[in-house]
Amino acid sequence: MGLFDKLKNEFIDIIDWTDNTNDTIIYKFPRYQNEIKMNAKLTVRESQVAVFMNEGKIADVFQPGMYTLTTQNMPILSTLKGWKYGFDSPFKADVFFVSTKLFRDQKWGSKNPIMMRDAEFGPIRLRAFGTYAFRVNDAGKFLKEVAGTASEFTTEEVNEYLRSLAVSRGMESLAESKIPVLDLASNTAEVSNLITEKIKPEFNEIGLDLTKFLIENVSLPPEVEEMLDKRSSMGIIGNMGAFTQFQAANALQDAANNPSGGMMGVGMGAGLGMGMMGQMGNAFQNNQFNGATGQNTPPPPPLVQYFVAVNGAQTGPFNMQQLQAMAVSGQFNKQSIVWKQGMAGWLAAETQVELAGLFNAVPPPPPIG
Repeated sequence: MGLFDKLKNEFIDIIDWTDNTNDTIIYKFPRYQNEIKMNAKLTVRESQVAVFMNEGKIADVFQPGMYTLTTQNMPILSTLKGWKYGFDSPFKADVFFVSTKLFRDQKWGSKNPIMMRDAEFGPIRLRAFGTYAFRVNDAGKFLKEVAGTASEFTTEEVNEYLRSLAVSRGMESLAESKIPVLDLASNTAEVSNLITEKIKPEFNEIGLDLTKFLIENVSLPPEVEEMLDKRSSMGIIGNMGAFTQFQAANALQDAANNPSGGMMGVGMGAGLGMGMMGQMGNAFQNNQFNGATGQNTPPPPPLVQYFVAVNGAQTGPFNMQQLQAMAVSGQFNKQSIVWKQGMAGWLAAETQVELAGLFNAVPPPPPIG
């Protein structure tokens, strides 16, 4: 190395930083062992701030522009260095460029469900995630409170802290808003504004300005969402009695269209359908209020059910509506063997008084033409 190269490398006369990244907040100018030449040119571009530090202490801060470094535009550094009457020799100082651009699309989200109380559902667990944006509004404070003397500092190194802050304070604001869980989707803008105002001061404490905080999704645990889906389905069904009749009619039509099932399938389908409608009707009637007497209606009498032996196998139990449908279809007659609770053994259907009426209602076979 020649003498000229040696002298050239000893002094720095151009100080600038061109940011080619999207996530660098702080960049330390690589001075190494070189000294900054008095009257060196400093270029601070838009969305940058240059901070001069002396032995760990923040000295002068330069806003965007081009500067010729002299003792006149470095008053704090001149004082720290003891340059009382001007100074023209090279000097040493750490130069940090701080990006003041807007860092957008920073992700936040709750790693674990947050427990909160809802007026409709009671205690409930929520997850939420979204994005936020920030910029440095006090370079000196941010260097002092967060970055220190790191040669480079990126958004990833501060985002973990900011995400934790956003989640903890954000969920507090969500709980304080008293907005029902089912209404959160239509009020995300309002909640976002509440959270922004809640955590802005804490961002300012470290020299940052929170410019935007967005909630993209608030979700419930899968099992709760499943129950909500069922509840919504019940609301869509509306009249349960009418829905049950509709289902029974569909079952009868399906059985009639299936010749392989035979009349037994038709009878069983009709009987089961009528039985289900009867039980559902009784259940709804029990919950109705009798306006004439001002009292609840009394419960219906116990439902009579019989088991029927078919080819040596036990089937049922069947209620009276089901047995009537089976009698009409020819699958149940006076000789059918039946049993119910309280009987000592299996007997023919014709021996049971309460079954006699079923066979009287069955029409005789049509005449042979």
